[in-house]
Amino acid sequence: MELNSKQRKYLEKEAHDLQPVVIVGGAGLTDGVIQMVDTSLATHELLKVKFNEYKDEKFELTDEMCEKCNATLVRIIGNVAILYREAEKEEDRKFKL
Repeated sequence: MELNSKQRKYLEKEAHDLQPVVIVGGAGLTDGVIQMVDTSLATHELLKVKFNEYKDEKFELTDEMCEKCNATLVRIIGNVAILYREAEKEEDRKFKL
């Protein structure tokens, strides 16, 4: 899904008070991390991923996460990536884009 600047700003604002749900640590981008991102997106639609390690590769790892989880990158701020994936069902959608 492609987001325009207005949608990105809206999602950034909504994500402001969220705490990172997924943390990329020393093991890197494992299958467990991918599974956690996928499950969290299915539940919340919007989440933050914090990079405690692999900070230099955060852009590449975020692209890989988005590709494997069918998510959209909203923005990377510092070492935190904000990801979004629209809910499958209309009634489950929390954000009106």
